[in-house]
Amino acid sequence: MTSQGFRKDSKYVFYLTDGGKEFTYLVQYDMNSGERKVLYETNWDVMYTFLSENETYRIIAINQDGKNTIIMQDAASGKTIDFPAIPDGDILGVEISDSEKLMRLSVGTSKAPNNIYLYNLETKELKKLTESLNKEINADDLVAAEVVRYKSFDGLDIPAIYYKPHQATPEQKVPALVWVHGGPGGQSRTGYFALIQYLVNHGYAVLAVNNRGSSGYGKTFYKMDDRNHGDKDLKDCIAGKNWLATQGYIDGERIGIIGGSYGGYMTMAAMTFTPDEFNVGVNIFGVTNWLRTLKSIPPYWESFRNALYTEMGDPNTEDSVRLYNISPLFHAHQIKNPVMVLQGANDPRVLQIESDEIVEAIKKNNIPVEYVVFPDEGHGFVKKENEIKGYGDILKFLDTHLKETVKN
Repeated sequence: MTSQGFRKDSKYVFYLTDGGKEFTYLVQYDMNSGERKVLYETNWDVMYTFLSENETYRIIAINQDGKNTIIMQDAASGKTIDFPAIPDGDILGVEISDSEKLMRLSVGTSKAPNNIYLYNLETKELKKLTESLNKEINADDLVAAEVVRYKSFDGLDIPAIYYKPHQATPEQKVPALVWVHGGPGGQSRTGYFALIQYLVNHGYAVLAVNNRGSSGYGKTFYKMDDRNHGDKDLKDCIAGKNWLATQGYIDGERIGIIGGSYGGYMTMAAMTFTPDEFNVGVNIFGVTNWLRTLKSIPPYWESFRNALYTEMGDPNTEDSVRLYNISPLFHAHQIKNPVMVLQGANDPRVLQIESDEIVEAIKKNNIPVEYVVFPDEGHGFVKKENEIKGYGDILKFLDTHLKETVKN
């Protein structure tokens, strides 16, 4: 349950909850009578909501298939007010002026980082105020994300965000990558992601899967991978690879897997437990030893640790057997295809020793492995120069081991 503020007369408080339902919805609570009233619900999660200064308007943001969509209501009647569509827009923030005449929006798209828009509520004019995309980049060279769905091994629909290179044709087939988000429980969305656009611009199709266990698609879907990681969620990724292979402009013999954090784990799980499925794997700050990772969570992350133990299992109990079995480090002898590992030396979540050990194990197999350690990074890129180097190294690795080679 998340508070969304009080009405000005303090008679009502508003909050978001998913109690008893699949998706998060908006509730009004009467401070005097204790009555609860559902104000808004749909088959997507409500992300945030607020009332304008004089309570004329209510703004409701919903996570609709990988991007935020805004619902604007007349607060008194609850009637929806027309609002201009922003193609490919993911509305991450909204503010209404005290006069209730102007609205400021923070909007990202798959082809550009966040920009500020101004909407005049009286004239209905929408104006873009900023241009955050580097002037040296032609937006037409970038690719708009497409939401697709495919069937997994058991018939379950898996949503995904898809990027098709401009140069891909049946006569000029391109290699492809399955991208796996972090988490567990994260979500790939349609907003701007420099690495994906960089890879797509260089001729790689990218399918960012939202495997079972991803957020944004209801509680049932979210819990489908609990205590089952590296199994059905991995099969969802393999089904994504199979979907890619059916596209007439993709070379089905050149498909890799890539991801960060939990996605890095999924990458290594794929390379270890299903070594014939993907031609290459790129593990960015990924878990390879769940026993160590779960035991190393610091005390000041207590709530995070409890949530993770609930979903993954407690390494101090009999769950340790399953956690051992799903940890790629202990089964690295099964890896057959080239792997790249990127690691932050100061990572508090995935300790560097995990990556050190998996790289050593891969080397013992005489399998090509590239290892890049960033001495001044933690769990993910913070410094732009490291990000540029990391992304460049990934492209070189893929060009060497995926684009220029064909699976035997």
